[in-house]
Amino acid sequence: MTTALWTPSQDQIDASEISRLCQHFGLAPTFQALHQFSIEQPGAFWAGWLTHADIITNGSLSPSLISAPQMKDAEWFPDLQLNFAANCLAPHYTGSAFVELKENGDRRELSRDALRGQVGALSHWLRTQGVGRGDVVAGFLPNGGDAVLAMLACAAVGAIWTSCSPDFGTSGVLDRFGQTRPKVLFCVDGYHYNGKTHDAWQKIQSVAASLPGLQAIVRVSYAGAPADLAASVVPAHGLEDLIAAPRAPEYTPVGFRDPLFILYSSGTTGAPKCIIHSAGGTLAQLTKEHRLHVGLQAGDRLFYYTTLGWMMWNWLVTGLASGATLMLFDGSPFYPGPAALVELADAERFSVFGTSAKYLAALEKAAVVPRDMAPFESLKAILSTGSPLAHESFEFVYRDWKSDVLLGSISGGTDIVSCFVLSDPTSPVYAGQIQRAGLGMDVRIVDEAGNELAPGAGKGELICATPFPSMPVGFWNDPDGSRYQAAYFDRFPGIWAHGDYAEQTVEGGYIIHGRSDATLNPGGVRIGTAEIYRQVERVESVIDCLAIGQRWEDDVRVVLFVVLRDGLTLDAALEKTLRTEIRTHTTPRHVPARIVQVPELPRTRSGKLVELAVRSVVHNEPVANTEALANPGALDYFKNLDALTN
Repeated sequence: MTTALWTPSQDQIDASEISRLCQHFGLAPTFQALHQFSIEQPGAFWAGWLTHADIITNGSLSPSLISAPQMKDAEWFPDLQLNFAANCLAPHYTGSAFVELKENGDRRELSRDALRGQVGALSHWLRTQGVGRGDVVAGFLPNGGDAVLAMLACAAVGAIWTSCSPDFGTSGVLDRFGQTRPKVLFCVDGYHYNGKTHDAWQKIQSVAASLPGLQAIVRVSYAGAPADLAASVVPAHGLEDLIAAPRAPEYTPVGFRDPLFILYSSGTTGAPKCIIHSAGGTLAQLTKEHRLHVGLQAGDRLFYYTTLGWMMWNWLVTGLASGATLMLFDGSPFYPGPAALVELADAERFSVFGTSAKYLAALEKAAVVPRDMAPFESLKAILSTGSPLAHESFEFVYRDWKSDVLLGSISGGTDIVSCFVLSDPTSPVYAGQIQRAGLGMDVRIVDEAGNELAPGAGKGELICATPFPSMPVGFWNDPDGSRYQAAYFDRFPGIWAHGDYAEQTVEGGYIIHGRSDATLNPGGVRIGTAEIYRQVERVESVIDCLAIGQRWEDDVRVVLFVVLRDGLTLDAALEKTLRTEIRTHTTPRHVPARIVQVPELPRTRSGKLVELAVRSVVHNEPVANTEALANPGALDYFKNLDALTN
């Protein structure tokens, strides 16, 4: 039997929101009982959650779910209205709304009362511009308090918010906003990253000139760069002028299923998909995740390292609806040194520290030992997403950071603005495993024929068999729903197929082995890339790696690319070490046929490896949208490699 790295005490279990919700439903006080109820009686579960969580609504909770022949057409709470901003700014929550932190040391804290007044003023101005239900408002902003303000003002008037981060190039912005055509665009003069200040105003003028229907720009003074508002190609206003006279906010009620956010797929295989998420579905799902799966409470200080180009920003800011104080950081996580965020977590008393699997692995490789720096008394949860979290990173956290903390590896995505599988404060944590399926999420692992696999029976496709509130409303510019249907429901007709290659363990947890479309198939055997990465990351010389399947002699062979520590060169001895490590801990089929050193690996702007783009370059196939990448130049390293010609 696998040994747990952390087990909650009975007192922690009894005090959890999960136990209180079980009592609300009259269930045995266990996660398993609550999850079973949530998938057997989804309408009752979600209606009960909205009531238990004191979500501010108008209208009737009944009917809660209207089923349809197609899963995607199911409708939640058709007679209910609410407003996302009203819940984020609920009057029963007091204290600080956010703390804004920049890598240069600048700090700004704003109370909830002050934020309400600013949202009231800004939403009033939006109404004077004719912005209301169904209109799109865009943010080209860093992760700071003004982005939260702009989003909440947009939500207050019932409009739709969409965003990306200011490091996007002009083409990348237009690939996104050009499809959604915002009426108003919030933008910054510049931003800071890795000790440098970058101008954004000229770029935004180029973007604005190419956005049909754009009526106004709101400039946020962020980096102190000069900007001539009068010379703007579209009428421009300074944010500080629009919020100079605070006022009580007015909230436009919207339907549970009305659009709130438009998020974008990574777009590395074509133009980004514009995924529409509903006000009610987002609010219900994320408050559930925050309070039940993370244990978030009013007054907690919630941090997630993210930008406005990643759905984790939307996940983070919804913490306001649970009474949390948002810890908003903008900049490089490793500036001015590898321990920068760790030091910030202690100094600012983070309750929840959210990051990526890559960050935790890099922290260990950099020999950062947080427990030697501070006790982190306020820290109760560390969350990781973006890619599978390796066993070694689990052990690193409990050994070198804090032994009594919930380490939650979570997995879902932009597609659902939430998680399918994630943490559970009432259950043990096992190395390499995501603890549980989400409450209300009928997650199953199936083989290629769609047959369900029992826990411990092997790897397959992660699917969700029944409707859930945070399913997208649809895709923008997809009037007949055909693109939405093809994206999730064609693989197993009528059932959501998420595209993750995964397994359920005998402990009841889950392991994600990589994306289904990136799995390797040497000799017809499916291998998840994460299975290889875990072994390679054990080798001290390697700081990053990526694996693809290369078409070769009527089959597929595994090719491994590695980034080594400065000054090291891949030689026969290191190749042998890598192959031995992989063979010892997996199977001979996992062993790469070729290992190639490269100086850098391409990643999306949210830090995810892009195996498919590398595979395309290796096969001399076009990569549709390199603007989706944080470092598109890295793809050049994979062109015409002599090592892959024999």
